[in-house]
Amino acid sequence: MSDARVNTVSVVDRVRPVAAGAPVVAVHFVGSKIAFVLGEEELLLVAEDGVEQRVPAHAGAILASAADGHRIVTGGDDGKVVAATTRGETAVIATGAKHRWIDHVALGPDGAVAWSAGKTAFVRTVKGDARSVEMPSTPGALAFAPKGLRLAIAHYNGVSLWFPNAKAAPERLEWKGSHLGITLSPDGRFLVTAMQEPMLHGWRLADAHHMRMSGYSARVRSLAWTADGKWLASSGSEQLILWPFQSKDGPMGKQPRMLAPSQAQVNVVACHPKQAIAAIGYADGMVLLVRLDDGAEILVKRPGSSPISALGWETSGARLGFGTEDGEAGVLVL
Repeated sequence: MSDARVNTVSVVDRVRPVAAGAPVVAVHFVGSKIAFVLGEEELLLVAEDGVEQRVPAHAGAILASAADGHRIVTGGDDGKVVAATTRGETAVIATGAKHRWIDHVALGPDGAVAWSAGKTAFVRTVKGDARSVEMPSTPGALAFAPKGLRLAIAHYNGVSLWFPNAKAAPERLEWKGSHLGITLSPDGRFLVTAMQEPMLHGWRLADAHHMRMSGYSARVRSLAWTADGKWLASSGSEQLILWPFQSKDGPMGKQPRMLAPSQAQVNVVACHPKQAIAAIGYADGMVLLVRLDDGAEILVKRPGSSPISALGWETSGARLGFGTEDGEAGVLVL
């Protein structure tokens, strides 16, 4: 079943198609190129003039990726952490001693790299110094704080906040259940996790006060902060869910905004880096841009044969990339 959007502006004819040839698990921009992270072995780099370059990165599945505008770091089931440049050059950052899967990776604001394998989380600073810490269970997600060298690690029954350069044990934020996604607000005041259940849980870091965000129809797999940090966009429903974080209490006692309702579930969300606009990828293959001020919609991709699996914005906000589970991809130039 597909949506018939009424009074929706279309920019479908401005999308440049890309034949990824494999499931797209992430989209990043590095330099002037767009990188489609494929589910198996390769990255696909596409230049502004459309020239494509396939970059071998792993001997198997790519399980995680992160980018900082200059490089892409990936983790694979071959036990390797690999960094790729905009020129397509790759270097192995780390190899697991037991060749355990690299489940998660993250990049810090100071050039640090984090990854997890088994129950262990690792950090390597830009100087090459390596640190590790054991978690009570397998990490479900990693995220660096926006300032300083501090890593948030989601796991069973809560989150650990770790300063790799300190000898102290990580600080624990506890909440029962499996925490499988994590994000910190751009101002560093709030931390939010996605649960195995269809809900979010959060903490105000100043006093560890709890925040529960429920009402989803499915597990939340995608989170994104708006450019001003005032709203947290999320998947997990048949519409875009936006939680307010303008006040010191965040979303406590407040209802979310709901935009762009659809017959299909929202799979992926990505907020414009400069404007109050969100890109939304749906399970029926549709991609919409939504203006958050008034809910106005722009159709980027019509519903298709495969769910949207990845979205990514260029840092300038001039281009949006998307990919699907069956290898269909594209770039919208605004």
